[in-house]
Amino acid sequence: MSGDGTDGERIAKVLARRGVASRREAERMIGEGRVAVNGRVIDSPALNVTERDRIAVDGTPLAAAERPRVWLYHKPAGLVTTERDEKGRKTVFDALPDDMPRVMSVGRLDLTSEGLLLLTNDGGLKRRMELPSTGWLRRYRVRCHPVPAPEALERLRSGIEVEGTRYQPMQVAFDREQGQNAWLTVGLREGKNREIRRAMEAVGVTVNRLIRLSYGPFQLGRLKPGEVEEVRPKVLRDQLGLEPPEGEGEARRKVTRGPKRRPGGRPRR
Repeated sequence: MSGDGTDGERIAKVLARRGVASRREAERMIGEGRVAVNGRVIDSPALNVTERDRIAVDGTPLAAAERPRVWLYHKPAGLVTTERDEKGRKTVFDALPDDMPRVMSVGRLDLTSEGLLLLTNDGGLKRRMELPSTGWLRRYRVRCHPVPAPEALERLRSGIEVEGTRYQPMQVAFDREQGQNAWLTVGLREGKNREIRRAMEAVGVTVNRLIRLSYGPFQLGRLKPGEVEEVRPKVLRDQLGLEPPEGEGEARRKVTRGPKRRPGGRPRR
């Protein structure tokens, strides 16, 4: 083991990058005595490891590092974006197809929100894609009630403070009226918790449907609710500077359908 030296990386970071768990969850697993390095159970995440070290989780050797991968997922409403939910609600990860590897979400979408959710098998890539410094625009289709006045939309375009939280200026386009509702297209670069809903409430309207259309260069496109589509290695190389493994050409994009549904809408697992 590398001990407390400068070689290697922290054990929790390595576990996160391998898709075992988030870094925080990995630290919890270590504290529970579920991780061993070179045959010795460890109880502290203050340890650096290298490729030479043998790591096991719950007695199972850690698989070799896989190349970073990214998937587009059309999240339906009614799923929470957590690995497990204390209220027993169904999660995004419960609904993914059986042939998916272990993945983490890039950011979150609320329980009632829909649309594009990025998934990755690499913890480092996840954090990189979540950083505000990427400057990536996230675009949403928003249905709200009542129809907002032009002055309300101008407040959103100028930036707004809600209960001590400052929201940066949003890109807001009025699309159309639908009965007593309005459809807007909203773009933002920060993505704070429930940002659109809270900002809209502050100007007197309530969001009753929210669909994410894009996250940076990645688009929802024609992906149907519950479907998953892997991003091509070439796209990852172009957008994120990631190189596919040597010898891996531009493979045809793999589309993974969501799990088959039983009558009543529950997925067949």
